[in-house]
Amino acid sequence: MIYFTSDTHFGDPRVLRIDRRPFSTMADHDATLIANWNAIVGEDDEVWHLGDVISPRGDCETLLDALNGRKHLIIGNNDPETTTAAKGWSSVQAYAEILLDGHHLILCHYAFRTWNKMGKKSIDLHGHSHGRLKPMLRQFDVGVDARGLRPVTLSELLIGRGTNP
Repeated sequence: MIYFTSDTHFGDPRVLRIDRRPFSTMADHDATLIANWNAIVGEDDEVWHLGDVISPRGDCETLLDALNGRKHLIIGNNDPETTTAAKGWSSVQAYAEILLDGHHLILCHYAFRTWNKMGKKSIDLHGHSHGRLKPMLRQFDVGVDARGLRPVTLSELLIGRGTNP
């Protein structure tokens, strides 16, 4: 299975205040996000993390060891070299295009107004906006704030699940 997520911001207390995540401590936040991830992602699954993984002060390699699956990073605006160079990523890039279940996917941390093959029904997956952008046709925010604090599959996005209740 292939999953998508973004904006986990492990170890970054700003998300408790700015994004109003429902945790009193970062330890509770991080433990819940790790548990949510590992509850659905298996060791043989793939996860495309679309950026803003962990606080610059955090230990990305230890975090990646705690998370199931083969992990790919699409670099976000808050991902320092300690994150991008961490052992445990299967790939690291600023942008990717993949074919999944007959769908051409555009993967970037940032939402696009237009994107490659948009007229041919390609799909834009992004993070960065923390669920605050007005949805566009065939564009999905896969960040944890928009997706119930967990990774989601393409099929969940396409049938309208994977959103906060």
